[in-house]
Amino acid sequence: MQEMRPRPSWPVVWILATRPHTLPLSISPVIAGSILGWAETASLRLDITLAALVSAVAIQIGTNLHNDAADSRNGTDRADRKGPLRVVQAGWVSAATVERGAHVAFVLALLAGLYLIAQGGVPIFLVGLASLLAGYAYSAGPWPISRGPWGEVFVTLFFGLIAVGGMDYLYSGTVSVAAGLLGLAIGLTAAAVLLVNNTRDRDGDAVAGRRTLAILLHRPAINRFYTALMIGAFVSALALPLTNPGLIGALAGLACLPVLRSTLRTFLDARAPETFNGCLRLTARFQILLVAAVGLGLIVTRAFF
Repeated sequence: MQEMRPRPSWPVVWILATRPHTLPLSISPVIAGSILGWAETASLRLDITLAALVSAVAIQIGTNLHNDAADSRNGTDRADRKGPLRVVQAGWVSAATVERGAHVAFVLALLAGLYLIAQGGVPIFLVGLASLLAGYAYSAGPWPISRGPWGEVFVTLFFGLIAVGGMDYLYSGTVSVAAGLLGLAIGLTAAAVLLVNNTRDRDGDAVAGRRTLAILLHRPAINRFYTALMIGAFVSALALPLTNPGLIGALAGLACLPVLRSTLRTFLDARAPETFNGCLRLTARFQILLVAAVGLGLIVTRAFF
């Protein structure tokens, strides 16, 4: 039986439950899509950006909380878990309470989404509805996404293509090819984060009945897939000027090449859980740095050239 850990204060418990280290994955596409929308239209809509940030972060928090409760109930989070702490597994909060917290987060996302729907109409309603349903279905329903081999596809779509494309539509009324490329860059790095997580947990997940891509593939194939995700993201970001010469500032992403190389090397050599946890941070940092470099390059070229 798992030994109970001392419980910190309630605010700390709930902060840990939201998995704050994962939240940049939902923030990055909103910021990137806003910068791209501004670069394309010369119009900055802080109201849209703020509402989208609230909605996207709330959906991810709701997804994280629901996943915490579900993985504890279905036996995925066991006493020998190798990843970051889960509050239900630690015995700090009941699964039912965490699920109620997830529902509060989803309601907050819906409220913020109503403003976006008022701005973007039916297409944004459909995007928001799909995002809410996907957040719930990630750990719930008859075929939870988190327990099968489609998690990386889900993340690429909702944390990349759909998020950036939705922001571009809210700004410009259309979805450009550049938004698709930028969304692909962000989505592929988010998928790489998930792949690292699932590779670290592949033995325990297999015992719990999961069939993630990391379980179905052998390690050499996992290495090739991770490399393809990361290089694909890098190339997609640098390809933005091919769609619009005014986006030449995206080439500032070249500054992230040394980070890409070191992150790839770390994953390919990873064996111990601690190394995988470090690679998780490096992969997420690469996404943040890529978005920052490309975004800053777009801002500078749009403002001064």
